Amino acid sequence: MRLLLVLLFPVQLFSQSFTVDEINRWQQRANNITIIRDNWGIPHVYGKTDADAVFGLLYAQCEDDFKRVEMNYIEKLGRKAEVLGENELYNDLYIRLIIDSAEAVADYNKAPAWLKQLMNAWADGINYYLYTHPNIKPALLSRFKPWYTLLWTDGSIGAISTGDITEMDIKYFYSNNLMQSSVAINKTSATGELVITNKEKKHFDGSNGFAIAPSKTESGNAILYINPHTTFYFRPEVHVNSEEGLNVYGAVTWGQFFIYQGFNQHCGWMHTSNNVDVSDMYAEEIKKTATGFSYKYNGKWLPVKQKSILLKYKNTTGIQSKKITTYFTHHGPIMTKRGTQIISVKSNNRDMKGLMQSWLRTKAKGLEDYKKVMALNANTSNSTVFADSKGNIAFWHGNFIPRRDKKYNWGKVIDGTTGATEWKGLHNVNEIVHVYNPSTGWIQNCNSTPFTVSGIASPLKKNYPRYMAPDGENFRGVNAARILSNQNKFTIDKIIAAGYDTYMAAFEILIPALIRSYDATVTADSIYYQELAEPIKILRAWDYRVAETSIAQALAIEWAQLLGPGIRKVYIEDGETDQVKATQFFADSASPAQLLNPLKLVIDNFKSKFGKWEIAWGELNRYQRVSNDLQQQYDDSKESFPVAFASSAWGMLPAYNSNYYSGTKLRYGTSGNSFVCAVEFGPRIKAKSVLAGGVSGDVNSPHFKDQLLMYTKGTFKEVLFYREDVEKKIERKYKPGK
Repeated sequence: MRLLLVLLFPVQLFSQSFTVDEINRWQQRANNITIIRDNWGIPHVYGKTDADAVFGLLYAQCEDDFKRVEMNYIEKLGRKAEVLGENELYNDLYIRLIIDSAEAVADYNKAPAWLKQLMNAWADGINYYLYTHPNIKPALLSRFKPWYTLLWTDGSIGAISTGDITEMDIKYFYSNNLMQSSVAINKTSATGELVITNKEKKHFDGSNGFAIAPSKTESGNAILYINPHTTFYFRPEVHVNSEEGLNVYGAVTWGQFFIYQGFNQHCGWMHTSNNVDVSDMYAEEIKKTATGFSYKYNGKWLPVKQKSILLKYKNTTGIQSKKITTYFTHHGPIMTKRGTQIISVKSNNRDMKGLMQSWLRTKAKGLEDYKKVMALNANTSNSTVFADSKGNIAFWHGNFIPRRDKKYNWGKVIDGTTGATEWKGLHNVNEIVHVYNPSTGWIQNCNSTPFTVSGIASPLKKNYPRYMAPDGENFRGVNAARILSNQNKFTIDKIIAAGYDTYMAAFEILIPALIRSYDATVTADSIYYQELAEPIKILRAWDYRVAETSIAQALAIEWAQLLGPGIRKVYIEDGETDQVKATQFFADSASPAQLLNPLKLVIDNFKSKFGKWEIAWGELNRYQRVSNDLQQQYDDSKESFPVAFASSAWGMLPAYNSNYYSGTKLRYGTSGNSFVCAVEFGPRIKAKSVLAGGVSGDVNSPHFKDQLLMYTKGTFKEVLFYREDVEKKIERKYKPGK
């Protein structure tokens, strides 16, 4: 019904009015730029200046998928409800609470000249595309403003997440006007910690990054493996050059002007998500006053700042408005109420230094140069795996990390009434968890603990405060460490093979527990015997690796997903049991019924849907790309392709997260491996890559899904990094607008 409404009610259009001076300026800049599309449709952008390169990059991105470019900024402006309807209203409010457009404008006005030039070129590149493509009808944004770049400054999915606060928290608090209730803070410990109930936990699969030192490579050059796990089509593959020293290749988040994960001729970087505490929830003591509300802080009552936010949303009658009064303390926006606690959040979701850092790292010339960029301390949501042409490898677990009083558990809601819980500056780069050139010769991070990042050469947990690295171990981390420690003489092809290791280590714990329960409890006269005997036989013989033809894999994955969320949880808070230990505990303590009943449910479900239980994983697990809808609809009757890979939650290193959808019997992938690349830093860069689907969002383009089968098989293409190689594979060579 929601889709129907979108189709029936035309999206409000805005006129594209550009001045003669603007158009002349854009055309002059376009003459300084050459875009070469190679045989995969990948844009190689060449400009005289960095600003020229940015202009060309954004023009090329819009050619490939303007819809995604625009939607990323509709979201960061807090205006999705104007396009998608009222259901997005509180997502918009969430964004407007944590990302202030007025602050972005102020930052733009005071930005250094070099950064302002890039931001201006960014807006010009998009606007020139709209001018030269009048057939393109924006959903909302007919003119892009340079300060938009300061709404989203690091390129990560996690950049718009704030602690454990969810959209539902926002809706609960503001739709029910809970500030009007009298509240009191409840201290429950001598340290001032506060109890929080019904805390939502995140369950993500994350990303993998490997760095291999010259001592473990065949060539004697460092190798970097880049493997982000994101929603499909979240980042395209691009190459950007200028005569000012820019030569960078990798993945760019739609609508941004810097390579988020990639490499230049000197070094490369891979970002992995982590659970470093970069934002905090404060319980505020609030009282009503004659003029509004006050909150208690250091024994004084201070006024709660009120801000009226006007939200617009689309419904069947047109564009409607809703004004919501929001509240702020000096900590940040008041986001929700849990129990008797009114909770504000302190965070750093956008930062001009973050945008500077995101750009400057693309021009880093090696480890020491990269450290200087890291010293800006503005990356709020990621760890970094690094390698360079001098043979250095490095890892940093986070970057923006507030310095805090160690006696508090910062994973909990903190007492907001005292100055003792304030941030005390930031940790410098050498204080955060890191490793430089470990003696083991390898680094891996798979959203796992940094204390196993390099085997015996890993940092020691005792040397760091708890809030700096609450992350626990997971099965990907276990698998990656095993592979990297046991191999030598790595090449690009060998590191790709390592990155595509499909051993699912979780099942070496779970399946034996299932079999033990079966052997101990199921007899020939049991009602389970006939139904489970053959499936158990198949599982008993399984090697815990994936295959399109594997019946055991289909049984195991469907079964394991019914065992409870705890064994799939990658990110943990301080003091929680990590995935590996939680899985082992479950396997040791689960009753036969907890293990056997889910298997019977799987068998019954397969029989109901397919008339048999012997279903191969590739029959069930599919890749489908039939449209460029932001929310793709899946259809069993349309073309799809088998995929052997599965969720990396079970320990396999490549990720392919699939689900059932309304009306489907089959599972369809939506996230996992996206842009994957291996690069060797020798005298001449060597690299291979693969991209989910293809670089174009145009269903009629040959590059809409020309990498699809490669993606499903883990087959890589040669990266064209040098101009002379690009010129040999030209599909199209042109200037923006021509």
